[in-house]
Amino acid sequence: MEPSHKDAETAAAAAAAAAADPRAASSSSGVVVQVREKKGPLRAAIPYMPFPVAVICLFLNTFVPGLGTFVSAFAVLCGARTDLPDRHVCCVFWLNIAAALIQTLTAIVMVGWIMSIFWGMDMVILAISQGYKEQGIPQQL
Repeated sequence: MEPSHKDAETAAAAAAAAAADPRAASSSSGVVVQVREKKGPLRAAIPYMPFPVAVICLFLNTFVPGLGTFVSAFAVLCGARTDLPDRHVCCVFWLNIAAALIQTLTAIVMVGWIMSIFWGMDMVILAISQGYKEQGIPQQL
């Protein structure tokens, strides 16, 4: 099948436009955009834990939905940092307990089990990102 006349015209027009505008030909210039994830209160209440503890919570959440989240709630009481610095420790603790209950109660219809596994994965991701920040290594996720 031969390329149509219209395709050849479009390609020629694009080449002429690139030659006329030197900024279009340069791919090194660009705009830096910062993206910041907006987290809800339950998601922001996930504590930054040491990596081994986060892996244990992921393991617990995988086999008993909500159990790892329940254990992570006590990490908040032990001083683990969260993305809710303006809330009191007891409030963040109860948010984690509520998330654990939601995961446990909805596990019957598989929603809670899937949510629980993703929650555990978020714990591990937060632990890894905290480790990078403490070591001063730039992240590339």
